[in-house]
Amino acid sequence: MPVRPFVPYPDKRLRSAAAPVGTVTEAHREIWQDMIETMDAMPGVGLAAPQIGVMLRLAVVDASEERGQAIRMADPEIVSASEEVSTYPEGSPNLPGVNAKISRPARVTVAFTDHLGMRVRQEFEGLWATSVQHQIDHLNGKMYIDHLSRVKREMLVKKSRRSV
Repeated sequence: MPVRPFVPYPDKRLRSAAAPVGTVTEAHREIWQDMIETMDAMPGVGLAAPQIGVMLRLAVVDASEERGQAIRMADPEIVSASEEVSTYPEGSPNLPGVNAKISRPARVTVAFTDHLGMRVRQEFEGLWATSVQHQIDHLNGKMYIDHLSRVKREMLVKKSRRSV
């Protein structure tokens, strides 16, 4: 399976909501495998399909230290979130060379269709929770920089353009 190229910011696909998957097929499983290989090559802890130009609600997350623990999600949605927050530096291969500390709920429960086609609910916490929320943002046409002030966002975009 190939490592796929990233859609460069400000491509409109990064600002568009992805289409629902519905029933998971072998084609979706192949996309997930490409996404895992692409995520591992970054290296990163998550990837949403729109980041590689696939406009489907597919995401992968692997915030494990040992790697190889990727969770494949189709049509994920947050069903509950903690009031407690965690702050992690977030970045995106679509906007290379920059990152920013973003605060998000420390724990989330997410409903999604897994690689077997089963609708499941799973709780995530810490970096796992941050990555899941980051990927769901991508699926909704939102990027981590949208959590920043306009001034900070513009500064990061300019800095990223200089770093490429």
